[in-house]
Amino acid sequence: ISPVLMPALVLGGLLYDLCHSETPPGIEQPLKLRLFHSLLITVMILGKLLEKLGICSDLVLLRVMLNGIPPWRDPHLLIKDLKVGEVPVRIYQPKWPPTGKRRGILYFHGGAGTFGSISAFERVCRCMAKSCNSVVVSVGYRLAPEHPYPGQYSDCLSATLYFMRNLGEYHVDPALLIIGGDSCGANFATAICQTLLDRRDLPRVRAQVLLYPGLQGLDFHLPSYQQNASVPILFRKLVIYFCFRYLNKEPSALEDVLQNCHVPQSMRQRYKKWVSADMVPEKFKSRGYVPQKSTSFKPEVHEVIKEILSPRFSPLLAEDSVICQLPESYIVTCEFDVLRDDGLLYKKRLEDNGVPVTWYHSENGFHGILAFFGYGVFSFLSGKRIMDGVVNYINSL
Repeated sequence: ISPVLMPALVLGGLLYDLCHSETPPGIEQPLKLRLFHSLLITVMILGKLLEKLGICSDLVLLRVMLNGIPPWRDPHLLIKDLKVGEVPVRIYQPKWPPTGKRRGILYFHGGAGTFGSISAFERVCRCMAKSCNSVVVSVGYRLAPEHPYPGQYSDCLSATLYFMRNLGEYHVDPALLIIGGDSCGANFATAICQTLLDRRDLPRVRAQVLLYPGLQGLDFHLPSYQQNASVPILFRKLVIYFCFRYLNKEPSALEDVLQNCHVPQSMRQRYKKWVSADMVPEKFKSRGYVPQKSTSFKPEVHEVIKEILSPRFSPLLAEDSVICQLPESYIVTCEFDVLRDDGLLYKKRLEDNGVPVTWYHSENGFHGILAFFGYGVFSFLSGKRIMDGVVNYINSL
């Protein structure tokens, strides 16, 4: 990269952020957030340039940037890397002798199924292992589009089955198994908890921990999608863009999907009782929500991206007969997150079906805040509060 091009790209990222993003009143440390977002935009622009030059995919650069900085060796943890088939996993165990059987935590990282890694969430998993005296299994599922959808879900399921069948080797109590994740990782955790309900040969999951989950591709006009459409780090358009990348589709129908033109009218009516602004508490609509005008269904758009309407991709659409059997849940939502209402709607569905839910709402948090956890001055206080809540919940089980 020429010495002139890089400063120009950084300046371009800053200008793009200033012109296209907004940091609403109440969001935590807006200047720091804007700086990080500008760097992210710069990397995405540079990635597109390198892709056009035939040097590498734009996703390669994004993955490198978001991989995190490796922390120092931790003298209190035994950390082991292994593979379950082709799936990398990293297992964290406290070094001090167990006084009894430990909790077991499966953790699936976020990243829209196309980026993110075990390393990026190293600090999160170390924190849970030590603070919860638990064995934590972090799953490095293979990424799309190189590893086609639904390979990410399948990889997470494979790692889960391995761990559940080998709990004795890790001194884990079969009655204290927790499955969790953040963002799309929380989506995988949700789908896997639903899948495991039929497995009588395996221990029952004790709890699911879902951190700002993305759970549906039916309605991109929910209040949180409107209110936070241009809030870093996850724009509304980026959600759809990464859905297309995840499914290895050309994003030519992106604008139509933004307008919900991919959903047949019959499906809208069928799921309206579960996925609708009417189900979102009124206090979350005060920040400028406008009900969407009806849009026409486009069969050709539906055909391109119909996978996002399946319960595997959108576990919020699972039937009540499935939801009512799920384990108790801990759900985190962030006020300044396009995915906020996915978490709120799933919370309501679980509660309506008699499943106990502990809910934590980060009043000034934004999507992806845990990616900064454990980085000192580069972290956000809201991220630490979220981790403290997760630790307290797991320790209460």
